[in-house]
Amino acid sequence: MSARRVSAMRLSVVIPARNEEANIGATVDGLRSTLTSAGIPYELLVVDDGSTDATVATVEARAADDPGVRVVRNPGPHGFGRAVRFGLDRFTGDAVVIAMADASDDPEDVLTYYRVLRDEADCAFGSRFIAGGATFGYPRVKLVVNRLANLFIRILFGMRYNDTTNAFKGYRAKVVRGCEPLLSPHFNLTVELPLKAIVRGYGYRVVPIRWRNRKAGVSQLRLEEQGSRYLFIVLYVWLERLLTRGDYRRAADDRFEPWGRVEPGSLRSSGR
Repeated sequence: MSARRVSAMRLSVVIPARNEEANIGATVDGLRSTLTSAGIPYELLVVDDGSTDATVATVEARAADDPGVRVVRNPGPHGFGRAVRFGLDRFTGDAVVIAMADASDDPEDVLTYYRVLRDEADCAFGSRFIAGGATFGYPRVKLVVNRLANLFIRILFGMRYNDTTNAFKGYRAKVVRGCEPLLSPHFNLTVELPLKAIVRGYGYRVVPIRWRNRKAGVSQLRLEEQGSRYLFIVLYVWLERLLTRGDYRRAADDRFEPWGRVEPGSLRSSGR
């Protein structure tokens, strides 16, 4: 019996936001327009992380006209990682992309991630530092720290991927569940999730992406506060790889299947 086709893969985009009223409208509008034009069923899930400005009202105005837009409030404690985890516990799509609220990530790259997750791999990892990738307005000090941190990770894990610290990545829903429990309360979640996915045996494809520095507002990332937290979580996952003898790896029969193809006689649900 030939394999049967199922409904289109639904994409969730989790967007953590704290005091992003100057950017969140453009971020949501860009994603809505791009995904709608491509015919991709979507859920844009904005996680408000204790904003004191009009971030929530800005998203709610769009949600009133578009059932694909939702906003949820993280009641606290707050922190970038906690906000992302709050969203990852609540998204409803078949795959999920984590994107920033400041419009620094290109919606066209979300389409690339979608195609990778649908057809090619469990994870879609972007790099700003390979052929075809680009950064615009990256602060010099942060760029130097970024390159050194990623070099350390590459050497420690023996891999070629060179942009692990960037939050903007995509995952099949099962990968997120397979990487739980997630521990990081802050920006160190940006390395915990992809490194766990790699160590636990999920396949990934690296594609070039473009990044633009925010035009308004202030980044919540403070390098002087995050360094030891990044180091802790990197070493934590490295020790899992070194010492646990594959106890947390994906099941041997859990193979990647392109979304529109299923095993004969079976039918994958379009939800989680």
